[in-house]
Amino acid sequence: MTSDGIDAVDYHCGGEPFRIVTETTEPAGATVAEKRVAAAVDPEVDGLRQLLCSEPRGHADMYGGFVVAPDDPGAHFGVLFWHKDGFSAACGHGTMCLGTWAVQTGLVPTDPSGVTDVVIDVPSGRVTARVATTGSKLTAVDFVSVAGYLLHEDVVVETSRGSTTCVIAFGGAMYAHVAAADFGLSVDKASLPELIGLGRKIKNELNTSAYAEHPLDPRLSGVYGVIFFDDLGDDEGGNVRQRNVTVFADGQVDRSPCGSGTASRVAALHASGRLAADRALIHSSIVGSTWSARIADTTEVAGRNAVMAVVTGRAFSTGHHRFVVDPDDDLVPGFVLR
Repeated sequence: MTSDGIDAVDYHCGGEPFRIVTETTEPAGATVAEKRVAAAVDPEVDGLRQLLCSEPRGHADMYGGFVVAPDDPGAHFGVLFWHKDGFSAACGHGTMCLGTWAVQTGLVPTDPSGVTDVVIDVPSGRVTARVATTGSKLTAVDFVSVAGYLLHEDVVVETSRGSTTCVIAFGGAMYAHVAAADFGLSVDKASLPELIGLGRKIKNELNTSAYAEHPLDPRLSGVYGVIFFDDLGDDEGGNVRQRNVTVFADGQVDRSPCGSGTASRVAALHASGRLAADRALIHSSIVGSTWSARIADTTEVAGRNAVMAVVTGRAFSTGHHRFVVDPDDDLVPGFVLR
């Protein structure tokens, strides 16, 4: 952080915040995946994360990213995603915010065709934010995910409300998928305190088991979040309609339908036969925002059937900030009450 402060621009996508910071010390590492590991133990980089996430400058559910150099010239830039508990491997809503920001600021020139690809290196691989424009107006942004695939099904977990089964799928990060109805709950604000507690319990239990091991890259190991969902049936076109809330990190709540979580949901639903390759997942969040997701292609990863999910939403700027630290301030980097 410079003596003049640190500049940031805030966006939201589906209601979930994303704070973009371009001025930070570049962590060591040849790739963004390596930089993520280094950032977690770099006092300056991690200290800035704590400062921007913690109250009074942030809050318990804050999210953001540091823009860094890409792995190679094939991407426009790289990003280190962060939240109040550390650095994450993937972030779909953040990717959509970054693509929108890159086009709006002119960092990536708008393609005259009306579709501009912003290629971004993230810790879990290379993703694309595909920004649609009509004239000067941005009309939508796609999150083109890394390959997603089912890892485990019928995994039994014990909770304070009894046992249930979940599936674990990868969509840039590992997620456990649980029907809220299994606990007599719904994805709504009234159920949220219980869902947060259950999400913490399920995640902690799974992360002490072999189910949390990523089959290809140990840096991607660990169940990042728990997706609680309500199945709302199919629409007239045969598209699957669901509502979800993702509880990730240490009880953090995603206000959006969750980008990488949606990618993992597409993989899980396709593997179960619930989502056909020519149909979409209409995915709503606990605050009512709705994205659509589809399968762009199928592939194979380490002997597993995998899908390339494309998640469509919109992102909007909410403000520009210059954060400062008074040298006499004794509440630095801040605090988190939840």
